[in-house]
Amino acid sequence: MVSDRTLISQFLEMLGAERGAAQNTLESYERDLDRLSDHNTVPLKDLNRDHLRAYLAGLQASGLAARTQARKLSTLRQFYKFLYAEGIRDDNPVLGLDSPRLGKTLPKLLSEDQVSRLLEVAERQAEKKGSLKPFRLHALIELLYATGLRVTELVSLPRVAVQSGQPYIYVRGKGDKERLVPMNGRAIRALNTYMEALDHGEDAPGDKTGSKSQNKWLFPSRGAKGHLTRHRFAQLLKQLGADAGILPSQLSPHVLRHAFATHLLSHGADLRAVQKMLGHSDISTTQIYTHVLTERLKILVQQKHPLSKA
Repeated sequence: MVSDRTLISQFLEMLGAERGAAQNTLESYERDLDRLSDHNTVPLKDLNRDHLRAYLAGLQASGLAARTQARKLSTLRQFYKFLYAEGIRDDNPVLGLDSPRLGKTLPKLLSEDQVSRLLEVAERQAEKKGSLKPFRLHALIELLYATGLRVTELVSLPRVAVQSGQPYIYVRGKGDKERLVPMNGRAIRALNTYMEALDHGEDAPGDKTGSKSQNKWLFPSRGAKGHLTRHRFAQLLKQLGADAGILPSQLSPHVLRHAFATHLLSHGADLRAVQKMLGHSDISTTQIYTHVLTERLKILVQQKHPLSKA
């Protein structure tokens, strides 16, 4: 009998090899399937629709957010579709299971003033301390707000993503898709300053960034991944936010990505252009930001319509 662990490993191998799934996605799927396996005494390949319906009902009863429930159901759909395609099962027990109802939630937002304050504090700390860590954090913040990269894309950028004299970076995103993302002047200057310090080995005492230029990562670390982790970057960002007077609950790398998209649209950027820069394969994913366009249209009508002052 094939064990649950073997089936999960085969499924993850398929996702990685054939679909180019990111490591974080693979780890998320693995956690979901391990939890399902632990929840049942019946092997995963033999679970029926009632088993899965009871499992999902338990998730709901535990108070898990609807969006998280939906993500876990998506894992089950992918896994049992794989088992069916491989001939391990004669049916797909997930068919007919309903997704939890999701409300439309807008992302947390930072104002332009808050972002400006955050960037100013990062720049000031880099100038004051003159060592690699603050240079690195300043470059990370400027680059994130200038490009809207996913945090995993940002911290795992290879050095070759940055070409000397070019105002853009090469990004390999979800599904192993590549895209070119432009940078503004502030981000380019911060990145150049950081890379110069990196190449000259200007580490602060006790810094563990591994500063040699031959390292393949743009933001290297001596950790297992070889580059700065998303978790560590989030910690550094929250610490910087506190220095800038922004509550930790208001700030995360993803919030800065949302700020990038929202502020571009509020200044007249085209939704399709923002979609490309964010790396969204479907425009519907980007449309969560259309609330910004709606507000801008309201203001436009109020200011420009000939009857608005009647």
